[in-house]
Amino acid sequence: MEAQTIQNYLNENYPDLLGEILLADGMEDAFMGVVETFGQKPRACYNSNKCVSILQERDGMTAEEAVEYYEYNIIGSYVGEYTPAFMFPLDEEWDSVPCCEQQAEELRDRVEFFEDTKGN
Repeated sequence: MEAQTIQNYLNENYPDLLGEILLADGMEDAFMGVVETFGQKPRACYNSNKCVSILQERDGMTAEEAVEYYEYNIIGSYVGEYTPAFMFPLDEEWDSVPCCEQQAEELRDRVEFFEDTKGN
């Protein structure tokens, strides 16, 4: 997403808060909108998965490096009551499979691998 598109969105929807709502530098493609919660200031909201992908693609980080950088330098930074919010969107393919089912499948795969190698 272009920075100007984000500015236009903020101008249209939050004209009284221009200059207050803080944006995450270089994360325009991860911008999702503004989140509002009772008792708190409106804050820019970003897709966490996309932030990590941007770090990998733009900065050439491995997945592990990108996650570590994201956790420490991005979500670990508090710059006041307008600090951006970050969220992990629901991934229906991955997140809808019950945890126990995933673990059982992994265990079955390990047992099959062990049985295959045992026979050789």
